[in-house]
Amino acid sequence: MKRIMYIAIALMMACNCNAQIERSAKSVFSLTTFKKDGSILASSHGVFVGSDGEAISIWTPFIGADHATVIDALGNEMEVTSIIQANELYDVCKFQVSGKTKPAPIASIPAAKGEKIWIIGYSNKSPQVDQRNIQRTETFMDKYTYYIFSSNIPDNSEGCPFVNSKGEVLGLLQHSKTNEDIYATDARYINDFKVKNGLYINEPALKQTAIPVAFPEDHDQASVMLTLAHDQGDSLKYVKYINAFLKKYPTAIEGYNAQAENQINANDFAGAATTMETAISKATKKDEAHSAYSRLIFQKEIYKSQMPYASWNLDKALEEAKEAYKANPLPIYQHQQAQIVFAKADYNTAYDMFMSLTKTPLRNGELFYEAAQCKTQLKAPHKDIMELLDSAIAASPQPLNQIGAPYVLARGTEYFNAGEYKNSVIDFNRYDSLMNGRPISSEFYYTREKAEMQIHQYQQALNDINRSILLSRDQPTLWAEKASIHLRFNQLDDAIKSATICTQIAPEYADGYILLGVAQMTNKNKVEGEKALLKAKELGDARADEYLKKYK
Repeated sequence: MKRIMYIAIALMMACNCNAQIERSAKSVFSLTTFKKDGSILASSHGVFVGSDGEAISIWTPFIGADHATVIDALGNEMEVTSIIQANELYDVCKFQVSGKTKPAPIASIPAAKGEKIWIIGYSNKSPQVDQRNIQRTETFMDKYTYYIFSSNIPDNSEGCPFVNSKGEVLGLLQHSKTNEDIYATDARYINDFKVKNGLYINEPALKQTAIPVAFPEDHDQASVMLTLAHDQGDSLKYVKYINAFLKKYPTAIEGYNAQAENQINANDFAGAATTMETAISKATKKDEAHSAYSRLIFQKEIYKSQMPYASWNLDKALEEAKEAYKANPLPIYQHQQAQIVFAKADYNTAYDMFMSLTKTPLRNGELFYEAAQCKTQLKAPHKDIMELLDSAIAASPQPLNQIGAPYVLARGTEYFNAGEYKNSVIDFNRYDSLMNGRPISSEFYYTREKAEMQIHQYQQALNDINRSILLSRDQPTLWAEKASIHLRFNQLDDAIKSATICTQIAPEYADGYILLGVAQMTNKNKVEGEKALLKAKELGDARADEYLKKYK
């Protein structure tokens, strides 16, 4: 009698085990990744671990993929919408699909060496189950388990889950890349994957696929990720990020703004207008929506004014900035209005607005600098402009850093234009130091070189024209200036070389031939000198005749 009871209990346990394994089999799916042209890149398997589309699988099939789909045990096809996290070392990943899914439970307690486990193959009919024993285990990261099995496994089972007698997932079947071993990385490790912050988008592994990274739950971090997605320069992938952001944060302005910017770049101004009107209707923060719309119109009118769009103009941009201020009376929206008024060439009004803002908590160097720009446009006395630029520098963070650097440069430029070369060089040098190794334009070094020449800092001038050329090697005026400096100090070989390069870069630029002719004549090479000067004459330079007479 006892024997019969034991047999019955064993049968019951076996039936219960089979039922639990079969339930988990409904969570197994097939995975297919595709290239950009739509052809199949790779196929594998995986298992759902959440009811909202969370899934785990092998990572390799995603490398080089443009998009991917899964088919569940019922034959339903779903798109892979985002990668949650991936690890190249263990060749595993967690991702999200579109749609509701049936998750399998994850084993909370690892299995031991010799323990019986089961491989569940993918099937949209009856489950394909194969029993195995664990040959050995290894621990990694102090809490996860690495399982090793015999190489004798069913065909076409890469990525299929190993489960225990309760149907709980232990890991995913993987082939070793170095030998014939079959192993599985702990499913707990893969399931613990999550996007912690927006910077995760820069992980090298995730740049290997065109499928976007899942956004973090934190809105601010998601905004960081959206910005970084734009900076990566992949326009098609960026569109995927924009669409995902709009879906996840339908009341936040960043997604609409990004979409409208893309539309403006494509000259779809009507589409951008519709996008921003939708943003205004849906956004929680109406002031930000109106402000963003104003900024987009303003930028379009400034940078694409040659492409008119009837509904947009600077007055419309100003109206939206005023609406932003109505919704939330912040000085930044008054500042936005002042900048638009400046663009409308109403410099007196803009000046009053900028100066009024210097008496608010917004007070900063930019306001004084913009006021100085107004005075420049109004042809105000040099003294008035300098006072405003002095204030711009004084209102910047102290000690001065890169924030105040543009105002130091502006003051140096104003000194230069006024012929106060010594003061201009002092400010230019200060600007150079404040930039602390960050990129500086070729034009800056060219201007400083001209100021240095005026105050007889000849070696510094030569150094700066060389820096300027290094940044803009194809500019003939820079080579002409360099040749002029060498000629001035009787460095004839260098003058000839520089002038020759100038003529090669710009064969129709007369200055190059004038300098080359004078350098050759001074170097007693009258044949080549006359040849260069005659070419300058042919190009219409009146100086050529004077030099030809002088050196005859």
